[in-house]
Amino acid sequence: MSHEKCLKNIKIPCSCVAPSLVRVPVAHCFGSPGHYKRKFCTVCRKSLESPALRCEVCELHVHTDCILFACSDCRQCHQDGHQDHDTYHHHWREGNLSSSARCEVCKKTCGSSEVLSGMRCEWCGILAHAACYVIVTPECTFGRLRNMILPPSCVQLFSRNFSKLHCFRVTENLQTEPDEDDDVDGSTQGSTKDVQISTDSSKQNFSKQMLKIFDGNDAVKRNQFRLISVPRIAKNEEVVEAALRAYYINDDEQEYELQTFTQQALLSDDVINRNDAVEDSNLSSVFRESVPEAWIIRAKPKDEEVIRIYPAWLKVGMAYVSLRVNKDSTTQTVVKEVLPLLGKQTECLENYKLVEVLMGSKQVQRMVLDNQELILNRLKDIRKTSIRQMNQTRLYIVENNKSIVRVNLLVGGLPPQLSREEYINILKAELAIKTNVVSVSHVYQAQGAVVLEISCFSEAERIYMLVKDTTVNDKPLNVVVIPEVVASKIPQNCCPVLVFVNPKSGGLKGRDLLYSFRKLLNPHQVFELTNGGPLPGFHTFCKVPSFRVLVCGGDGTVGWVLGALEEIRHKLACSEPSVAILPLGTGNDLGRVLRWGAGYSGEDPYSILVSVDEADDVLMDRWTILLDADEPAEGAENGVAEPEPPKIVQMNNYCGLGIDAELSLDFHHAREEEPGKFNSRFHNKGVYVKVGLQKISHTRNLHKDIKLQVDQQEVELPSIEGLIFINIPSWGSGADLWGSDSDNRFEKPRIDDGLLEVVGVTGVVHMGQVQGGFRSGIRIAQGSYFRVTLLKPIPVQVDGEPWIQAPGRIIISAAGPKVHMLKKSKKQKKTGNMKEMRGDMSISEGGR
Repeated sequence: MSHEKCLKNIKIPCSCVAPSLVRVPVAHCFGSPGHYKRKFCTVCRKSLESPALRCEVCELHVHTDCILFACSDCRQCHQDGHQDHDTYHHHWREGNLSSSARCEVCKKTCGSSEVLSGMRCEWCGILAHAACYVIVTPECTFGRLRNMILPPSCVQLFSRNFSKLHCFRVTENLQTEPDEDDDVDGSTQGSTKDVQISTDSSKQNFSKQMLKIFDGNDAVKRNQFRLISVPRIAKNEEVVEAALRAYYINDDEQEYELQTFTQQALLSDDVINRNDAVEDSNLSSVFRESVPEAWIIRAKPKDEEVIRIYPAWLKVGMAYVSLRVNKDSTTQTVVKEVLPLLGKQTECLENYKLVEVLMGSKQVQRMVLDNQELILNRLKDIRKTSIRQMNQTRLYIVENNKSIVRVNLLVGGLPPQLSREEYINILKAELAIKTNVVSVSHVYQAQGAVVLEISCFSEAERIYMLVKDTTVNDKPLNVVVIPEVVASKIPQNCCPVLVFVNPKSGGLKGRDLLYSFRKLLNPHQVFELTNGGPLPGFHTFCKVPSFRVLVCGGDGTVGWVLGALEEIRHKLACSEPSVAILPLGTGNDLGRVLRWGAGYSGEDPYSILVSVDEADDVLMDRWTILLDADEPAEGAENGVAEPEPPKIVQMNNYCGLGIDAELSLDFHHAREEEPGKFNSRFHNKGVYVKVGLQKISHTRNLHKDIKLQVDQQEVELPSIEGLIFINIPSWGSGADLWGSDSDNRFEKPRIDDGLLEVVGVTGVVHMGQVQGGFRSGIRIAQGSYFRVTLLKPIPVQVDGEPWIQAPGRIIISAAGPKVHMLKKSKKQKKTGNMKEMRGDMSISEGGR
C-alpha cells in the first residue's frame, strides 16, 4: 500500500496500482496455454511452472488464474478511431530478460533468470534497470528497425467486437482455449491446487484456515473464487484486508464488508449479510464455532465519493480530473462540472458524452452512459457485479463526434474469374449481406476473393462468424480482418517489410518465428500463409509506396508468394517489391543461391531482420511453363487421368522430367500417407535416399520418349534417364548440376541472364555423384525458349511439385519482367553489437 503522493517514488508499481497507470487501455492477444521455461508471471511475479498464457503481441506472461488481474497495457499497434497521435513513447515491460541483458544507461547487467527484473521497451528493444529507465527520454524512435516497422499511426482498424486473435490473424487452438467471453475461468483450477497444498499444511499448523472469497455476483455465478489463509481467530478488518489483497485492490478496508452464505444460498443466489448482526465488527471475531464455507466481499454503500474522469483523447495536458459526486449526480451534471476543469467551459454540453470503459485483459469494452443515469447507482451496480471489475473500470469524457465505421473483411475461397455482380449475388445467397451497409471495395478474380467494406459493427461480426461455416461449390470460404494502411502518414525514409510465414515449414520453427516477428515488428505486417495465403498481406500493403517482402518457408512457399505477387502486381503502389528468404524447407536451393543459408537453425530473428535491411537487390528470371496434354494412349500406365485444358505453371528454380521427378513423386506420396513424420529436414532427406535406392536398378530410355527443341532448333538427346531445366546454380539441396568447368559452347550461367540451362542425368547413381560433388550433369543446351514433346506419360516436377504428365507438349518461355530478390550481403555493415543496437536511446542531460 502507498500514499498517492508517494506513488512517484515507486519504481515498479504492483498489480494493485498498475491499472491506474495505463495511459491508453489496449487488450492483450492471448493464445493457447503453454509451457514457458524460465519465465515469470507479470501479476504474481512467480515462476511459470504450470501451463500459462502469453500475449502474442508483447512480452506479457501470466498464470491462467492471474489473467483476470492483468492490465490491458498491450502495445498499441493501430488507431481505432478514438485517438490519433504521431508521437510514440517507450512501451516498457518488466522482466523475462536473458541473464546477459545489459542496461543501456549504466551498462550493468539488468536481466535475471531467477526473478522478474529489468525493463524492456517492446518497440525499440532498449533494456534498462527499473531505477534507470526513468532517465531515458520518453519518446521512442523504434530503434534499429525503425525503417522496417509499419508505424502504428499509419494503421487504422475498427475492431470493437473482434477479439485480438481475429485482428492480428492469430490461429486459434480450440483444444486448449478457454471458452469465455472476456475472462479465463482459471481461478477455480488454481484454487483447487491451493486447497490441496493448504490441506497438507493444515496438519502441521492448526491455527490457520483457508477461506473462499468471491468478489461479487459474477464470481458466484461462475464459481470463481480466491483462497485466503487467515488465523482461526481473526477480526473482520483482518479478513477484509486479506480478501482485498487476494484481489489486488489497495482501497481502505473500512470501505468494504464481508457477507456470508451457505451452500444452499450459493445455489439460489440468496446472499445473507451476517455483519449486521454483530454489534462491533472491528472488535469481534469473524469466526465462531461454525465457520461458513465461503464469503463475498462487498463495498459499503456511499452517499458521496470522489471519482476520476479521464479526458483521454481530448489532448488537454492532464491525465485525469477528480470530481466529487453525490446520489443526485447524473451523467449530464458530471459532464457539466468536468468541462470547466478541462478548460472547456465555453463548450456545449451536447458535444460531449461520458463513456464507461472496462479494461479487461482480453478485451476493452466501452459503453456510453445515458445522460440521466445516476453515477453512484452505476458504480454500485459495477461493484455488486465485481469489485475487481470496478478496479479496472474508468470513466472517459469524449467528444460526441459521429465517427465513420469502416470494417474491411477479405473473403476468399470463392469461384475464380467471376464478375463483381456475380460475387455480390453469391454473397447475398450464402451470407444474406445487407447491401445498405456492405459494399464490395475490391475484387480479385484470379484468386476468387473480394474485400467487403462494412459500415456496421454488428453486421461485420455476423458476416465474419457466418463465413467460417459456409461452403461454395463444396469449397469452404475463409475470411480475414484487414487493417487499413494510411500511406500519407508513412515517413519518407520508411520501407516496411511484409513478412509471410508458413508455419508448416521447418517443423515447429515457423510458429516460433511468427511470435518473434510479431514482437519485433508491428503485428499487422506479419501474415500466416495458412490463413488466406499471400493475398491478405499484399492487399494490406497495396497503398504502401515502398516495401520489401520476407518469405519464411521452403522453395515451394517462395514460389507461391512470387506467383501471387505476379497476379496482383498491377494493383500495388509498389509493383516490384524486393523479396528476401528465410529458408525453412528441405532443399532450400533458392535460399542457398541468395546466401540466406541451407536452412534456418535458430538464428536470432532480430539479426535476420537486420540482414534483410542490409541485403543487396538482385534480379532473377522467372519462367512460364505451358502444359498442353493430348488424348492419352490406350493402356497408359500409372493411371493417367483424362486430359484437361492447357494449364500454366510458374517456375523459379528448375523443372525436371524423368527420374528426378519420379523420386519427388514417390517422396510426395510418402508424405501424404504419413504427414506427421515429415517435420524435420533430416528425416525428409532420409526418405529421399530411401526412394532413390529403390530406383537404383531402374532403367528408362527417356531420350526415346521425348523430343526437345531449343530456340526453334531440334536438339539430339544423349542416352539419359532424366532431363532438367535449371534457372539457378543449385539443385537437389545445393548440388551444382551444371558444373564449374568452362565451356566455349555456352555462356556462364546467371540467374538474370534470360537463359535456362538444360542438363541430363543417366540415373540415380549419377544423381548421387552430382550431389556428392564428384560429377556434374551432362550439358545439353542453353536457351530462352523450349518445346518438349512427350510421346508417353512421364513424371514431371516444377520446383519440387511433382505429377504425371500425359503425352503432349510442354512449352517453357520467359515470364514477363524479372523479379527483384534480396541477396544477403557478404560483408555486414558496421552496426555494432546486435544486442546493443536493438534500441536507439537518448538520455536526458540531467541523467548523464
